[in-house]
Amino acid sequence: MKSALDRKMDRILARENSGKIKKKIKNRALRKLFANKLSIFGFIIFFLIIFLCVFAPLFTPYSSTKVDLRNILSPPTGAHILGTDKVGRDIWARILYGGRISIEVGLGSALIATILGVSLGTIAGYKGGFFDGVVMKVSEILMSFPQIILVLILVTITGQSLWNLIFIFSLTGWPSMYRMARSQMLSLREQEYVQALKAFGVGSIRIAFVHMLPNAIGPIFVNITLSTAMFILQEASLSFLGLGVPLEVATWGNILNAAQDLMILKNAWWVWLPTGIVVTLFVIGINFIGDGLRDATDPTQIG
Repeated sequence: MKSALDRKMDRILARENSGKIKKKIKNRALRKLFANKLSIFGFIIFFLIIFLCVFAPLFTPYSSTKVDLRNILSPPTGAHILGTDKVGRDIWARILYGGRISIEVGLGSALIATILGVSLGTIAGYKGGFFDGVVMKVSEILMSFPQIILVLILVTITGQSLWNLIFIFSLTGWPSMYRMARSQMLSLREQEYVQALKAFGVGSIRIAFVHMLPNAIGPIFVNITLSTAMFILQEASLSFLGLGVPLEVATWGNILNAAQDLMILKNAWWVWLPTGIVVTLFVIGINFIGDGLRDATDPTQIG
């Protein structure tokens, strides 16, 4: 005879196993992720924009840097579907090719900051001691400055270039990843399975990275998505101010830089509005993916 609790759990399991997607996907986290309509919408936007940017030559015959002085500030036409800018460059081509650089800056910086922060946080959280104290103090010093101010200072010192920007974003972004990974390790290192591994003589590095870190991977993935969106917005902000990637390189921020001209802002909406919409959609898509990952990897969320 099953108890009331057993019958309730059977009903929950039956609901989880219903539906086409849930029958095909056995992993609980994936079922929850693909059951989230907003996360699906986010994935569609994310991969659609990346596909268009990666295969840009298939979708536009124009270069992102070719100047055409006969078509300065041309509104959208059949030849230029999103018009041209103040030196005759095709806006659609600049959005596609510029997306490559902006996404590279955002995703690359987030991945480097994650690798650095999670590695330090995993070791420091598991081992503790002097190393943990030193790294914690360094992270506190970096986080005591407003990040955008620190980025502006470092850009002024190092100069404008794509790799300098990735380096600066990674340098200023790892402390949050470190503190998150460290807190996860602190909560996991007292678990019984960790004590059992120690008793069997398994090495500290193997315990931390092979057995403990996978149990904290959910929040890490969520943080990667949020960091990517943040770095893309920061690149756009810096380029809008003329302090990001050099202006001759097409990025979403450099396209928006033209909106500083009041005449273009009022009378040439096609120069900046489509790019602003693409940036907004991409960031919204990443945030929806992050929300879906957070819900799918949260063990307290049932069903």
